[in-house]
Formats: sequence, structure tokens, C-alpha cells
Amino acid sequence: MSKPKKTPEFKTEAEERAFWENHDSSDYVDWKQAETVSLPKLKPSTKTISLRLPEALLDRIKVEADKRDMPYQSLIKAWLADDVNESRRAG
Repeated sequence: MSKPKKTPEFKTEAEERAFWENHDSSDYVDWKQAETVSLPKLKPSTKTISLRLPEALLDRIKVEADKRDMPYQSLIKAWLADDVNESRRAG
């Protein structure tokens, strides 16, 4: 590989994202020199949402969460993630 191109300076994350959507990183990085790295404390970005549920449903979810000794919000997230993953596998 020839010498990698210099990566441009970006003013915003959106600008950088748009750049990488249209450019091949191998033109800018010598991947043969890359090393494996572990980031065990890295947490995925989250976004707060508002979700309206019937009270009876929320009450049943809270009962299930109590049985599992976990916050009901965590149980909802786990169930949603499982359902999405299952749908993707089936699709």
C-alpha cells in the first residue's frame, strides 16, 4: 500500500460521519499496522424516550420485574431487544 492519505479535520461528528459514508478507510489507514484493542467499559449511546403503556400492562411488567429482582425498565429493554433480534433472524 502507498502512504495513507491525511485524514481531514472535521468540525462536527455529522460532517465526519458523512465523509466516512463516502470514503474507503483503507485509503486513510494502513490496516496492516492496526492492533486489536479491548474497551470493556465502553457503554453504548442511549436516548431517552417516552413510552405510553396501559396501566394494567405496566403493572404486570412490574410484577414480572419484581420476580426477577430487576428494574422494570431493564426488563422492558431486554424484552424489546429479544423481540427485535428474533424478528431479524426470522426475516
